[in-house]
Amino acid sequence: MTSTVAPVTPIPLMELTTGFWKFKALAAAVDIGLFAAVHRRGEATAADLVADLGLEPRPLRMLLGSCTALGLLDKDGRGYRNAPPAAEFLVPGGERYFGGFVQYSDRHAYPAWGRLQEALRTNAPTTWDASTQDSAFVAETSSAILENFWDAMFSISSFTADALADAHDFGRHRRLLDVGGGMGPFPVGLCRRYPHLRATVYDLPHIAAKARAKVEGLGLSDRITAHGGDFLADAEFPAGHDVVLLSMILHDWDEPTSRAILRKCHAALPSGGAVIICELVLDDDETGPLPAAMMGLNMLVETRGGHNWTDGEYRDWLTGAGFGDIRTVPMRAAGANAAIIAVK
Repeated sequence: MTSTVAPVTPIPLMELTTGFWKFKALAAAVDIGLFAAVHRRGEATAADLVADLGLEPRPLRMLLGSCTALGLLDKDGRGYRNAPPAAEFLVPGGERYFGGFVQYSDRHAYPAWGRLQEALRTNAPTTWDASTQDSAFVAETSSAILENFWDAMFSISSFTADALADAHDFGRHRRLLDVGGGMGPFPVGLCRRYPHLRATVYDLPHIAAKARAKVEGLGLSDRITAHGGDFLADAEFPAGHDVVLLSMILHDWDEPTSRAILRKCHAALPSGGAVIICELVLDDDETGPLPAAMMGLNMLVETRGGHNWTDGEYRDWLTGAGFGDIRTVPMRAAGANAAIIAVK
């Protein structure tokens, strides 16, 4: 009798082992300006791109073949066009340009992940020096080290903001406080979706300044403000808001710090106000989902005590901070798979 059980092969291991090949092809294409060059011409031949990019024909041929196989370029005869994902997100100048995240990952995260074994053995980050800094965010000089960080976070969080707007009805809220809101992607996205909503970005002073400039450039200064402060050190959060957002914030910190943040959220809200935790949330048995598990490992190389926590842990912390009526709403976004919403 012939067995119907599929044989075990090393193919999945080969795909895992060479996974960085795909990323580095994408990162190289972004870095040398391939998608921008194709965009300028509309359709470009290999000879056009040799002239535009200053590459020899042999390496360019290999890069074009790889990017086409990856679905980043479309080829029609001899000409290449940007495929929809590249046309939409990898041409510089767009509001949701994703290339900043690619470059941040290539220049900052990729070398740190190369030291993952060190992080595992020392339980210390490899993206910054924990012996001289309290976190990766406190000093303005960190902006030079994380050259593309804030643009990258604006891009990826813009998509998550859209998913959150679909998952939760902000029509019931009037004023949003975005704790650790960076340059304001969530307030921008949510205020565009909900014309009545007003919002405050609450972040470190030099980041709040970036948020003001970004919001002004988008014509939303009349509805979105920025408050400079330190949500870890400040005794109280800015008052006057009926919903507080923590998007990809609690995974940066250990449990005691996260509980303290939630207590401040509770104190800042009126009765009936809500807090929203937007994260890649682990299943309670910690077997997945894969993006949450891998982001948790990323927190090992990026933070001193961060972790991607389980739904049960978040619920326990919310209850301990005094919140009730807790519900978890699934989401589908690059930056989050769930919004955990609780009411004071």
